[in-house]
Amino acid sequence: MLPLVDTHCHLDAPEFGADAHQVWQRALAQGVQHCVIPAVHAANFDAVRALAHRSGNSYCLGIHPLYVPQASAQDLQQLQAQLQLHQHDPRLVAVGEIGLDFFVPALAQPAMREKQEHFYRAQLAMARACRLPVVLHVRRSADRLLKFLRATATPGQAWQGIAHAFNGSAVQAQAFVDLGFKLGFGGAFTFERALQLRHLATTLPLDVLVLETDAPDIPPHWLYTTAAERAAGVPPGRNEPGQLPRIAAELAQLRGIDLVALAHATTANATAALPKLAALLV
Repeated sequence: MLPLVDTHCHLDAPEFGADAHQVWQRALAQGVQHCVIPAVHAANFDAVRALAHRSGNSYCLGIHPLYVPQASAQDLQQLQAQLQLHQHDPRLVAVGEIGLDFFVPALAQPAMREKQEHFYRAQLAMARACRLPVVLHVRRSADRLLKFLRATATPGQAWQGIAHAFNGSAVQAQAFVDLGFKLGFGGAFTFERALQLRHLATTLPLDVLVLETDAPDIPPHWLYTTAAERAAGVPPGRNEPGQLPRIAAELAQLRGIDLVALAHATTANATAALPKLAALLV
């Protein structure tokens, strides 16, 4: 069995629903050892924690930027209370999924940018207070994310965490790495037209890469259906954590290395980014 870790999987998503147990059992059978389940809003904090404990996986707590428009100060207070209450839970491995999203037009408007940044800074401060890593949502926002990470850096306490679904430049990649982050790679790099991302997946040092599916989102190319296919009634394939071995095989092929070596390296990188994982993988 390959020692693979899916560092970002929304196993609690409605797309899985009552099927989540079967989805995870298929992933285990495919060689996925563990997955990290990030929360996205206050209403699913309890669900991701319960699912992580029930399935033997781990979880993160945070407010995703796509959910910031409807979030309130009370949600931040609830997050802080939950982090303090559960900070010694061995399965709580990070604050996340947090970050900034300037790809969605409504979120890029000045007032919403300001609200996103307020929530991001507040959650970074909570991560610092609880000495937890962070799992970052990065979409057309790398430079602003980096700015606030630098501004909240603490002498003697380096950042740890993952820049999830990384799709920035080589310069931005190095900036995250310099701050202590690993970079998440999943289905997006499997598309041949993703030239820059495939170049990064090939040329970045192996010790900065972690694997993820972001299931059910960001399906790999073999699950994708074109607009014409969808119009003709062809359903898209559902992305699941069980797709991780094939994603790993694609990355190993791109880099020209042995799949088992890639699996061991990326799992070691995952435990470096999220140190509480180490005790869960023995």
